[in-house]
Amino acid sequence: MSTAAAPARALRTGTVLADLLPSSRVRDVALVVGGAALTGLAAQISLPVPGSPVPVSGQTFAALLVGTAFGARRGFLSLALYAVAGMAGVPWFAQGSSGYAMPSFGYILGMLLAATVVGALARRGADRSVLRTAGTMVLGSAVIYAVGVPYLALATGMTLGQAVAAGLTPFLIGDALKAALAMGALPAAWKLVGRKG
Repeated sequence: MSTAAAPARALRTGTVLADLLPSSRVRDVALVVGGAALTGLAAQISLPVPGSPVPVSGQTFAALLVGTAFGARRGFLSLALYAVAGMAGVPWFAQGSSGYAMPSFGYILGMLLAATVVGALARRGADRSVLRTAGTMVLGSAVIYAVGVPYLALATGMTLGQAVAAGLTPFLIGDALKAALAMGALPAAWKLVGRKG
């Protein structure tokens, strides 16, 4: 592809950041494995929350970033690999845990769905401006909680109100900070790509 065509392709709606790399099956496999590994590494940035079986971790940010940068299909596959490998015993869930018999496993399932949703939105240009990126991250976080909080309630016997208090409310400030990071990083990456093209 000529360098003259690069800027038009880079800024065209329907393209995500990962599409700017030379296309091949090797690229796609590397992105999927890399996205799973990034999520596993980010999960190790983890702090316990008093009164909650769910820690604050970097895995939600990584999952949303992977989905947005890779698109729905590769985002889904990355998070599916992350989930399956963790269920099989790879200790890369938050706090070095693995398996599926834990109250926070619903959040991992939610991340799988959220990476798909934000990836589909990114293909429609939702990562190109600060406001659209903020909306995308908020929606992705809402999807994670929509699966994770009810799962937490079922897994622990909490009422839905107790699960919201233990598995949603303590994380809102952290999610706002993660969204702010994405709001700066993703639109800036697109501007940089446009300038280099």
